[in-house]
Amino acid sequence: MKQILVGFLLLLLLQQTSAQNAATAKLPVSQQIAATVMKLWPDSFSLVAGKPAKWQYDQGVILKGFEGIWKRTGDPVYFNYIQKSMDFYVDNSGKIKGYRPDEFNIDHINNGKLLLLLYRVTGKEKYWRAASQLRDQLLKHPRTSEGGFWHKKIYTNQMWLDGLYMGQPFYAEYAMWAKEDTTFNDIARQFILMEKNARDPKTGLLYHGWDESKQQQWANKATGVSPNFWGRAMGWYAMALVDVLDNYPANHPQRKDLVAILDRLTVAVSKVQDKNSGLWYQVLDKGTQKGNYVEASASCMFVYAIAKGVRKGYLDKKHVAVANKGYRSILKQFIKKDAEGNTILSGTVSVSGLGGTPYRDGSYDYYLSEKVIDNDPKGIGAFLLAANEMEIQTQLPTGAGKTVLLDNFFNHEFKKDLVTNERSYHYTWDDLSNSGFSLMGDLFDMHGAKTATLKEAPNSENLGKAKVFIIVDPDNEKETTAPNFMNEQYATTITEWVRAGGVLAIFTNDAGNAELEKFNILTQKFGIRFNNDARNMVKNDQYDQGAIAIPTNNPIFKSARKVYLKEISTLTVTTPAKAIVKEGSDNIIAVSKYGKGTVFAVGDPWLYNEYVDGRKLPLEYQNYKAAHDLVMWLLQQAK
Repeated sequence: MKQILVGFLLLLLLQQTSAQNAATAKLPVSQQIAATVMKLWPDSFSLVAGKPAKWQYDQGVILKGFEGIWKRTGDPVYFNYIQKSMDFYVDNSGKIKGYRPDEFNIDHINNGKLLLLLYRVTGKEKYWRAASQLRDQLLKHPRTSEGGFWHKKIYTNQMWLDGLYMGQPFYAEYAMWAKEDTTFNDIARQFILMEKNARDPKTGLLYHGWDESKQQQWANKATGVSPNFWGRAMGWYAMALVDVLDNYPANHPQRKDLVAILDRLTVAVSKVQDKNSGLWYQVLDKGTQKGNYVEASASCMFVYAIAKGVRKGYLDKKHVAVANKGYRSILKQFIKKDAEGNTILSGTVSVSGLGGTPYRDGSYDYYLSEKVIDNDPKGIGAFLLAANEMEIQTQLPTGAGKTVLLDNFFNHEFKKDLVTNERSYHYTWDDLSNSGFSLMGDLFDMHGAKTATLKEAPNSENLGKAKVFIIVDPDNEKETTAPNFMNEQYATTITEWVRAGGVLAIFTNDAGNAELEKFNILTQKFGIRFNNDARNMVKNDQYDQGAIAIPTNNPIFKSARKVYLKEISTLTVTTPAKAIVKEGSDNIIAVSKYGKGTVFAVGDPWLYNEYVDGRKLPLEYQNYKAAHDLVMWLLQQAK
């Protein structure tokens, strides 16, 4: 009897595993690989069985990939995995387990990007304290005579390409958030010095490392460079450039220098992309030499950097063909299934370095001597980053060439935080917390549009640069000491812009939390009036009190059927406006066609992070899908 029971339980387990594998196989490849990651490292990041987990950069590469999937899906499982992974190391005081700043290892900085994400999303002080420890390391980190960070304290006078990825994207985001304006000069210096000292003028490729003292055995006695062009090293440098630019000030004089470096690098690596396989070699310029092989992590890194560079407008669109060819080849050659049906990444070299013990001389034979393995975390992380870029490629034409402008004039609230005495927040693109519109901004970005913020009064010139203009939650006297109210002049300016073809999206609030009477000067021109009421007054977590059903034939919301709206102003709708979502006799959402333009209106900020990111709202409410549907529709209206 016991044997029968055991057999039955084993059969049941096999059936469950088979069903789980079948469900996973229907997901995009990025999510299939992410599922494998969560099986390999469910609780911590121990790379060697039986040995304790360490604070190391590999994990940060993977988790940046998870961040991208979370933003693309709104599924909280990915954010929760990031938080759980970092919480293994960061205690409530902000101390990082196993981190030793006196090692001055720039690799240890990389995970700081996830600490900044967690701080900006949750507001928990421990994450900022932990990130600030890493920032403090950079204040004291040893440098070359011209100010370049050493790769590690034990690697005296040496800069490696790898180190730019490990340190600079974190450095830039921290500087942006802490308003350390002069820091960006130092960040540019790192890239410029690396290119100046490591770039080969003939090929345009960069050598793996540079020794200022020229004393290392691997260093060229005249130039100080290492002997070869290692694929992943250049991949790190390329990814560092596109990620740093995310937070680099648009008006900084050296921003153009970083873009120019990225362009030169892209031209160089495109020339050494293997014409047959579409991939890149372990030693980049020696693809025909005996023993060389195409390598997964470098190929993924180049695909990511080039695809993102094109999407962000840093690179010419012609370069996307290089990324497309590379990605197709990655899927064909490196993505496989293991014996248990898990999706895995093969073909990643486990490590390559310079110096150390035993000594690594940077020779061609050395680079070919390191092991090539499956599911290397650096390779997996690079693949997730590449897949996040490539899986949105079909969406990009929708918003190409279109700018989405978010108002920060009628909505202009400030708060104090741990970092600054005053910060603009509440429905802004860069607010990652519950109150922000960052995920909506990410969706516009993932559909190829550019996002911008309007801090001054609307006029024909600043509105003329935008295809979509979004106004959220106009201030009342409770929220801002000197609110900017709507008036006839502003309303006329916006109306004429809509008439000419502009797309206006309005998200107000209930009567007690927004100024509606003056704001109706604008909206009544389109046949929409926000009522002085408050509907869907949800008590505590009784989410059903905020449930709104959307019929299947809705002109905007093609995939969202059940959504959540809390404390909303209902609408009075007259011609030319039409209600497109109703609840009983109440108008919830309306659309107005006005001249060549379009107006969308709802009486709630609605699609802000708290009710889109999946962390709070039960998943039966499809607010993320609604946000995706709305972004698509708004961009489609913008001719």
